[in-house]
Amino acid sequence: MKTHRQHFLLSAKARTLSLKTVFRMGEEAAYNLFCQMRWPETEGEAVCPRCGCVETYDITRRRFKCVACYHQFSVTSGTIFASRKLSYTDLLAAIVIFVNGAKGVAALQLSRDLDCQYKTAFVLTHKLREAMAKEQAGAKLDGIVEIDGAYFGGYVKPENEKADRKDLRLKANRSGKRQCVVIMRERNGRSLPFIVRHEGDAVPLVRDHVGTLATIYADEGTGWDDLHAGWDTYRVNHSERFMDKGVCTNQAESYFSRLRRMEVGTHHHIAGKYLNAYAGEAAWREDHRRTDNGNQAAMVGFAAMASKQSRQWAGYWQRAA
Repeated sequence: MKTHRQHFLLSAKARTLSLKTVFRMGEEAAYNLFCQMRWPETEGEAVCPRCGCVETYDITRRRFKCVACYHQFSVTSGTIFASRKLSYTDLLAAIVIFVNGAKGVAALQLSRDLDCQYKTAFVLTHKLREAMAKEQAGAKLDGIVEIDGAYFGGYVKPENEKADRKDLRLKANRSGKRQCVVIMRERNGRSLPFIVRHEGDAVPLVRDHVGTLATIYADEGTGWDDLHAGWDTYRVNHSERFMDKGVCTNQAESYFSRLRRMEVGTHHHIAGKYLNAYAGEAAWREDHRRTDNGNQAAMVGFAAMASKQSRQWAGYWQRAA
């Protein structure tokens, strides 16, 4: 008799941190936790971010001054949380809420949960995505690598009358804003997303991020024909079958399923200049889908405190249109 294994997200192992725990710990404990994430090598003791000196002293509550260079700083100075206005408890709660969304968390929902402006939640979530993307930087894939592409954005509203409707498959009737997300996913490894105009434009990126000894699985799209020149490549014709003698792109399709549900069910609009950020978030969630939410929150928190101050999102709403 075949037994069905319980899904990981339904098990108690997936729940190791809750919002109840975050709000019960209090502001002081939350602050100490951020200190430990910022300076893990000194167990939370302040280290000057300018000269690296470990000798500092308190000048005001939760603000330090370096003995060597006299630089004044706080635990969030020089990180993506620099110039923060939210409390440390709210920042920690925001991270927990963010990682708990299997298909992402809308900024509008986060603004209601934290009782803050939508602008604050929008920028905060994008800063977290920027920190998460550091994990994928410079990665090299080996073994069996599945590659596929899917198109997002460029929606064209159809005409009301059937007689006036145009064939949107034709290039002349499209908006020109559609972008292709190409995912390179290593079996039992990590996922790397890229934004290109067409699938075939990603072949040079494959050369940079996939090892020459890797085996590539792709579909019959003509854009992948050039892969045969550099790798051991196998193709599956999806018009006939989804898997052909073990060759498939199911892991890549799983990624697109998550990203599409983020677009349709959570964020509703992820195209344009932000598509790369959402694509990276979906890849991170796929790679850590079997990690409990406590460790996920810790990973995002450590990445955020190790990231430099964001140049893309600092002062985002104050810029001229």
